[in-house]
Amino acid sequence: MIKTAIIGASGRMGRSIASILASDTAIEITGALEIPGHTFIGKKLGEIIGNENIHVEIKGDLEEACSNADILIDFTSPESTLRNLKFAKDNGKSMVIGTTGFDENEQARLEKLASNIPCVISPNMSVGVNILFEISKKVASLIGDSYDIEIVEAHHKNKVDAPSGTALGLARSVAEGLKVNLEDVARYERYGKIGERKKGEIGIQTIRGGDVVGDHTVMFLGDGERVELTHKASSRDNFSKGVLLAVKWLPQKNPGIYSMKDVLGL
Repeated sequence: MIKTAIIGASGRMGRSIASILASDTAIEITGALEIPGHTFIGKKLGEIIGNENIHVEIKGDLEEACSNADILIDFTSPESTLRNLKFAKDNGKSMVIGTTGFDENEQARLEKLASNIPCVISPNMSVGVNILFEISKKVASLIGDSYDIEIVEAHHKNKVDAPSGTALGLARSVAEGLKVNLEDVARYERYGKIGERKKGEIGIQTIRGGDVVGDHTVMFLGDGERVELTHKASSRDNFSKGVLLAVKWLPQKNPGIYSMKDVLGL
């Protein structure tokens, strides 16, 4: 039995993850964490997700919620994730991390801490999206810089970081296929009299609104034709099913940073 704790348990992703994990007999949810003062602290996780078989109480203390778990699952914020990751490192826990929005310094800290424990980190745990990463890289390597490349992503109005971690992951995949450094060619916004599009740019554009779970399109635009690769998520359960795969794959792995590419064998 793999013992897990869900951090940010009452959020949209937390609830989805809890529901998916609870459906697998190889998984035991032993802890659920929320920020101190949250209105759901003290409530049973099962009440929140509509599963009377889950009796775990949502806690506001990291150690109290996570001490009995083998694997911590975190889809929260960069600041919170780094704090939780340090706890995991100090206490010999593994982690599955789907948090996005890390700045350069936070990313460096993330990688330093995570390298000490078995840790799966991915901006998107969806099987379909991770296949899209690989396809986008392959198409970019075949097309080269003869086509203009744009990435467009759309998410719900409450998402706080932009571009999405998935869009950035797609941009990195494309850049890898082109054998270029993403930061040398990325174009994150356009406004005003910008002049002609520069050859070799990778455009990354953001849309926010409504309750969009997550739409991503990679466009390869040539003269007279274009190729579009699109993934649209209609439910967060797609991401949570990927979390389940990662949780079941991670036990007995050596310390180090792994991706969903490793989990899926891509």
